[in-house]
Amino acid sequence: MKFLDQAKIFIRSGDGGNGAVGFRREKYVEFGGPDGGDGGKGGDVWAETVEGLNTLIDYRYQQHFKAAKGDSGAGSNRTGAAGKDVVLKLPVGTQILDEDRETVLLDLTEPGQRVLLMEGGRGGKGNAFFKSSTNQAPRHAQKGEPGVERWIWLRLKLIADAGLVGLPNAGKSTFLSAVSRAHPKIAAYPFTTLHPHLGVVDLAADARFVIADIPGLIEGAHEGAGIGDRFLGHIERCATLLHLVDGTQEDVAGAYRTVRGELEAYGAGLAEKPEIVALNKIDAISEDELPDKIAVLKEASGKDVLALSGASQANVREALFAVWEQIKAARQDELEETAEPEESWTP
Repeated sequence: MKFLDQAKIFIRSGDGGNGAVGFRREKYVEFGGPDGGDGGKGGDVWAETVEGLNTLIDYRYQQHFKAAKGDSGAGSNRTGAAGKDVVLKLPVGTQILDEDRETVLLDLTEPGQRVLLMEGGRGGKGNAFFKSSTNQAPRHAQKGEPGVERWIWLRLKLIADAGLVGLPNAGKSTFLSAVSRAHPKIAAYPFTTLHPHLGVVDLAADARFVIADIPGLIEGAHEGAGIGDRFLGHIERCATLLHLVDGTQEDVAGAYRTVRGELEAYGAGLAEKPEIVALNKIDAISEDELPDKIAVLKEASGKDVLALSGASQANVREALFAVWEQIKAARQDELEETAEPEESWTP
């Protein structure tokens, strides 16, 4: 399945059906008069999050979604049928933006969320509705209200607890395949990863989280260099970042600073997120070089540095437990925020 995280679509709710003008004229029926029924309501447009989806590819091939019109009313006080609704099935984590691509209208972060985007037009009243003691034979009916239409953008931000960042070929995909059942493409050339991948990590019965691997960043990514920084949106929701640095390169401090610079240039709070720094590929580093590279990276980052290897899985579990501790702390903070009692208001 192809990965698509942005799509522009056109949505329109259905027009309401017209009311009917009708009169009852039956032989031997004592009471005749107006009996035109009301028009049916136009169809609504809904957005619904569905588990199991992680791409917007369905909206690559169909961009127009229009709800059905309501049927017109009929004689004998028959109301027209309501128009059929349109339901947009979306992955969890989808944002709905205005046409300017900046104004966020909705942020759908929970499975099974169902939100009304556009309400269909009301059906017009038939002439039976207008019958009164002073107007016993009205010969007019209402037209149905028109539906509404607009263009919107869909933008997917994957739901993950932790994100992998680093330069191309830092070993992020190898690490993801080692800790989960994800099977990202792995090769010995830059930009092997062309779109984000998710993996589920099972450390213990009560330690389970989702980790995201995004394409590597290079200097100038925020200006469009390489693949650019558009995929950084997929780690905006992460509780922590695991920053992998390729230990086989000469300037490990420079590699760290390059990625940090791109995170800061992107914004959206990524530079302020908790970060775990890890020197990767230690199986390919001599024992004499390893302590020096760890010390250089520690000085550049100002953090304790984990030494690991995704290929040989050396110290991988230790890194995962460090990530899990950050995720647990973030979840606890979220629970405390939601548990705070609301302030009471007294006039």
